[in-house]
Amino acid sequence: MTRDRADLRRLHFVNALFAHATGHDLYLAEQIKGAITFSLADLAAQTAAHPEFNAKFDAEFNAAAALLLAKLFAHLPRRGFFHWDAALTPAAATPLFARAELMAGLKQLATYRESTLLVTNLRPALIPPQKRATPRRRRDYEEALAFIQDLTAARTTRSANLQLLFL
Repeated sequence: MTRDRADLRRLHFVNALFAHATGHDLYLAEQIKGAITFSLADLAAQTAAHPEFNAKFDAEFNAAAALLLAKLFAHLPRRGFFHWDAALTPAAATPLFARAELMAGLKQLATYRESTLLVTNLRPALIPPQKRATPRRRRDYEEALAFIQDLTAARTTRSANLQLLFL
């Protein structure tokens, strides 16, 4: 059985995202990936027939994985979880709005010793797939990554174990 690159990327994504649950076991990660893919069966069938839907499938897969992770962390009272989707509004990824959203998330996570901050769709928000990746857009994306990392480091206590994940 051969895997295409997107399927292998999704498997490694799930393995990294759910590492605390799978213990980096690729068999268990494959089971989780299969469950997420099954929940998107209609879109998966459309994507198989129309490869141009691949980006939409990836976005839906990431959203479903984030939702599943949020449900998993909801059952772990000692571990915090916050998800920020940078593509919710056209201005969400701009520094002003990003700072406000991230500060709200970091405030929520401050009470936990271990927590995860998941940032999704930052790249598509700043470098839309239908547009060219100009040097300015790439620079804005790199600056946004650095801004989020610096803000998270500055607003997290040294004793906290915060995982910052970008999808």
